[in-house]
Amino acid sequence: QVQLQESGPGLVKPSQTLSLTCTVSGVSITTAYYYWSWIRQPPGKGLEWIGYISYSGSSYYSPSLKTRTSISRDTSKNRFTLQLSAVTPEDTAVYYCARVVGRSGEYDSWGQGTQVTVSS
Repeated sequence: QVQLQESGPGLVKPSQTLSLTCTVSGVSITTAYYYWSWIRQPPGKGLEWIGYISYSGSSYYSPSLKTRTSISRDTSKNRFTLQLSAVTPEDTAVYYCARVVGRSGEYDSWGQGTQVTVSS
């Protein structure tokens, strides 16, 4: 049974870099054909896809966030990390990590989500 768990600071100051880690258990993040994604939900708004890192290590980001986003992985610890730079209060959201099944596009496993607030 796959489980995903987000971790990281709940409060980030404006202009700083937000860094969140998703630790995965039950499956290796190098297993084909899974894509490991970050999604967020600002207060009162819908879900927004941020990007993913694939089982092979390639990454792809939302065009609206790509200049500020980096997703990396540590295969020895079976986890992947989101970094979002130059944050503003508009980046305040609940951040989720999730697994996507490549062949179907199904988001079949989610972390519980973590609240990140950007405020001075």
